Amino acid sequence: MPTPSFAAFRAHLFHDAALGLSVDVSRIAWPADFFAAMEEQAQAAFRHMAALEAGSVANPDEGRQVGHYWLRAPELAPAPAQRAAIESTLAQVRAFAHAVHAGRIRPQRAPKFTDVLVVGIGGSALGPQLATACLGTPADRMRVHFFDNTDPDGIDQVLDGIGDALPRTLVVVVSKSGGTQETRNGMLEVRAAFESAGLSFARHAAAVTGVGSQLDRYAQGEGFLARFPMWDWVGGRTSELSAVGLLPAALQGLDIDGMLAGARAMDAATRVPAARQNPAMLLALAWHAATGGAGRRDMVVLPYRDRLQLFSKYLQQLVMESLGKRHDLQGREVFQGLAVYGNKGSTDQHAYVQQLRDGIDNFFVTFIEVLETRAPERTVVEVEPGVTSGDYLFGFLRGTRRALTDSGRQSITLTLDRLDAASLGMLIALFERAVGLYAHLVGVNAYHQPGVEAGKKAAQAVVALQQIVHATVQAAGRSLGLADIVRAVGAGDDNQETVLAILRHLAAHPDKGVACEPHVSGDLCEARWVARR
Repeated sequence: MPTPSFAAFRAHLFHDAALGLSVDVSRIAWPADFFAAMEEQAQAAFRHMAALEAGSVANPDEGRQVGHYWLRAPELAPAPAQRAAIESTLAQVRAFAHAVHAGRIRPQRAPKFTDVLVVGIGGSALGPQLATACLGTPADRMRVHFFDNTDPDGIDQVLDGIGDALPRTLVVVVSKSGGTQETRNGMLEVRAAFESAGLSFARHAAAVTGVGSQLDRYAQGEGFLARFPMWDWVGGRTSELSAVGLLPAALQGLDIDGMLAGARAMDAATRVPAARQNPAMLLALAWHAATGGAGRRDMVVLPYRDRLQLFSKYLQQLVMESLGKRHDLQGREVFQGLAVYGNKGSTDQHAYVQQLRDGIDNFFVTFIEVLETRAPERTVVEVEPGVTSGDYLFGFLRGTRRALTDSGRQSITLTLDRLDAASLGMLIALFERAVGLYAHLVGVNAYHQPGVEAGKKAAQAVVALQQIVHATVQAAGRSLGLADIVRAVGAGDDNQETVLAILRHLAAHPDKGVACEPHVSGDLCEARWVARR
């Protein structure tokens, strides 16, 4: 696509000096009269969003509201009880963090907590990880670590990193239902580490969970230091500005009030019912124009700031879990979605920008620029006379953008004055609103995720089958072939591949007591399996 004229650039630029934000969508290949053609749909999306904020049911399947907007403006909550819950939880977060920092809430055998271990997955970890990466410094009140998977090696790596600080570590377990298996596994792993050290896990633990959940009951029964609520009207991928993200941030010493204020300001800016004056609607319409409203192009997120490297990962969940739907609101099969990937600039100058410029045209780029490239109190270093590293970072961003435009590739550029707590809150709120508006434009429900639940159920089925396979091999008293085991467990021929994968998994772990006797041909499917003695 040709570089737009300055008049076209100006017509497609949103700038708000008070927010310290610009959104430039001039490098999108807008169809003729697109804004006029989409005006009715845009106004319907604005009305839908206003109804959600007022308390309408967002997910009819579960009868749930969507209340993450109320987290930074409790007075907008439709019920007094919801407002009270938000305000009291925020007060509890502040009081708990202050008591931990002051040593009034202390570990079992140390004067103060120095480290925090957050145990969660998905939105229960991605938001806190993003905030830590964006805003954290070595001078923070506490060091933060994460269990965000059920990978034993990853768990061991984190525990090794905590090392001698384990007796001074506060564990924050985050799970709305309390039944999320990965989080439960992480909690049991770290509990075992505390017990091995002769320490009480409960005296080092707090929970963020739904009231009355499995985790809530466990934490209460064990005597955790504190319990913080999660609500069914806040989804995991939009939970960073609830206790899920605010508690770890407050313990770390980050500016949670700044994050909330930034999100609140962005919410106000994105309620304006005029597409060209609303940065979230500009993004939503740009996504629609770039992808045909059908996800035909991926979104490549390129923040030109190291601290925003995790933002693409954060957006993967927010965007793809919200928009990746098989059916639309009328139940028709549509297979909607918008794939997201990215890393950071200018690192990607040396990675996949070559393909972006010269390869398959199946994407659009979202550049994120931060004008302030170094904190004001830091020493300015010139790498050439009158030129700094930040000048080169700026040059690489603009150069890459120009190279992509010259090659007919589409892009959006977001520019922030600076990266701080308020601007991070703004970014989170901006994309939350853009996702909600875009979902309505393409006719899908952004607030349910049946595919995620299907994966969880399938995983549980595999674990249950593993137990049966293990018991069968242990009880056989002789080696068994794959077909013998499939018949014995009643798995059916269509599950032979799963049974074989289970057997390989069992044999790879000596503690499981299953050994593989390879076939002379090396054919894995002809191997035999026997109890390890």
